[in-house]
Amino acid sequence: MSVTWNGAPPPPSPVLGLRDWVRVLRRGGGILGALLVCFPLLLILRWPERAIWGEARPVTPWITQGVCIWTCRCLGLRREVTGVPMRGQGAYVSNHVSWLDIFVLNASKRLYFVAKAEVAGWAGIGWLARGTGTVFVRRDRNDAKRQAEMLGARLGAGHRLLFFPEGTSTDGLRVLPFRTTLFAPFFKEPLHEVAQIQPVSLVYTGPDGRAASFYGWWADMEFGPSLLAVLAVPRQGSVTVTYHPPLRVADFADRKVLAAAAEAAVRGGFSAAAR
Repeated sequence: MSVTWNGAPPPPSPVLGLRDWVRVLRRGGGILGALLVCFPLLLILRWPERAIWGEARPVTPWITQGVCIWTCRCLGLRREVTGVPMRGQGAYVSNHVSWLDIFVLNASKRLYFVAKAEVAGWAGIGWLARGTGTVFVRRDRNDAKRQAEMLGARLGAGHRLLFFPEGTSTDGLRVLPFRTTLFAPFFKEPLHEVAQIQPVSLVYTGPDGRAASFYGWWADMEFGPSLLAVLAVPRQGSVTVTYHPPLRVADFADRKVLAAAAEAAVRGGFSAAAR
């Protein structure tokens, strides 16, 4: 079952004027146009890519990254990236603020998201997630062995994975305690001796005159109104993406210790960037 974070009541749905709708159409049209061209291209290229390289995917992730960079530019969302993405096999872990995280993180580095199995069935989003290579998992400790084999195969193919250990998005004003379930597969062979976990901190700054939680997505907020609000705002805010030093899985006794270290790094980067 999906768990949703609930804090302060989310803002009401925006009431849009004529100028707001012009911005929605201009920005949304640019993003939609890129999706309509690039997503079918990705699916077409995936056939020869699979025949030649199997799961390695040396071509199609560039298309996904390009669309995400274009989306941030269409929105006018400013990105500041600090730190160095890791080399070698492993996964990124990040705090989770919004649906925007998918575009921001993919714009910064070619990667594949690890999502709960329910996302595969979501209208539209599930289709895009499957097409771009998202890994779907169940948060079930009893399924750790099979998931370790699946993650190991993806990492062995050169994929960089990313998951959100908080298990839910937030208002962007805090980092929630990390759940440890998705760290468990990395302590199974063949991942234990070779895998790294790199913590990543995301900090959004709201547009001028808007709440600090403007980019957050939580409680019973629906995707449509949140998307419209972001598309319609006259001038966007910014987001800081901080890559922290990677953590070698073999250096930690168990998933709880590793999750605590990753959480501490993300919290530290969040606090520093939010000042």
